[in-house]
Amino acid sequence: MRQKIEFIGSGGDTLAGLLELPDSPPLAFALFAHCFTCGKDVAAASRISRALLRHGYAVMRFDFTGLGNSDGDFANTNFSSNVEDLVAAAQYLRTEYQAPSLLIGHSLGGTAVLNAAGHMPECRGVVTIGSPADAQHVSKQFACDINTINAEGQAEVDLAGRKFVIKKQFIDDIKTTNTDQIVNLGKALLVMHSPIDNVVSIGEAERIFVAAKHPKSFVSLDNADHLLSRATDSEYVADTIAAWASRFIPSERPAQIKTKSGEVFITEKDHSFMLDVYSDTHHWIADEPTRVGGKNAGPDPYEHLLASVGTCTAMTVRMYAGRKKWPLTDVRVHVSHTREHMTDCETCEEKPQQLDIISRKLEFIGDLTTEQRQRLAEIADKCPVHKTLTGHLDIRTSVLETVIPA
Repeated sequence: MRQKIEFIGSGGDTLAGLLELPDSPPLAFALFAHCFTCGKDVAAASRISRALLRHGYAVMRFDFTGLGNSDGDFANTNFSSNVEDLVAAAQYLRTEYQAPSLLIGHSLGGTAVLNAAGHMPECRGVVTIGSPADAQHVSKQFACDINTINAEGQAEVDLAGRKFVIKKQFIDDIKTTNTDQIVNLGKALLVMHSPIDNVVSIGEAERIFVAAKHPKSFVSLDNADHLLSRATDSEYVADTIAAWASRFIPSERPAQIKTKSGEVFITEKDHSFMLDVYSDTHHWIADEPTRVGGKNAGPDPYEHLLASVGTCTAMTVRMYAGRKKWPLTDVRVHVSHTREHMTDCETCEEKPQQLDIISRKLEFIGDLTTEQRQRLAEIADKCPVHKTLTGHLDIRTSVLETVIPA
């Protein structure tokens, strides 16, 4: 499943991204940083993301400020702002889904993830693909214009056939970069580079690898060009990353649970509010919103309750209309939960003085008569979940003895 996302970047601009989610709960979340002046839709980024998706990873990629579909002016950005954009992207994942366990960067994007990793405590592994050891290397792409930039404050340069304005502040910013962040990375590192890369020399991969501490690995991308323009090279990169990451990133995917039909089994996922929920044929996640300490990774308990009422209502109405052969083309159910203060009741001393209210609003789409619509509204009250909640309900609890292996 592919979702378009937006979040606020380092400079306050709205950045555009894509989040690709596997059909089953992801092994982990990965954050991908594209190459210098490229975008999230460059072929290598798209192919690697899709291939990692097949391995069970959720992958987020986005356009840095001033590039692609993101707001902002590229001329006012620099390497430091790219790093800050990555930190903002990780915060978005942390808030809305789950913090990235894996950072992947292509070309200068790899240099950026090396710098950003220290701001992401949840990150377990970092991957660089054809990346320079520090950002100063990128100045080689506009070396002929550096004197103009220093003298006049900026210059329009040609990068991969496109015109970009590079300002002196960009030059000054990359001069401050070095390999200190590699020495102090504290994450597992995979360096991938082609020996025939004519944009970033393989000597840069050596600088990264020598500076890094273990655990570290190097994979040669024989015969691949810098942009990984062949689909087979991108897929090889993704396959290798998935195999390598399995050593350092524990699977977030739960083991298969055997559950009887008609039963639901719940177990803690993060020993906070996030839960794995299993039926006999399905698995999903429940969680609380971030405002109460959860990670918003799934519906909260009341949303589950409302979903039960709403889905049961729609199914019951559909079944009845089908049996009657009425022209009902769509059923839409809006369900919400509120509490009302009970100001007049005979047993207020014995019962809570608040009444839980589930509001259900129905839309019947189709060429139906007024009488048919009224009858469908009556049938909605016959939904089994509705009858269960409004009937005599007793929840009986028992405690099972759990045997913990020695």
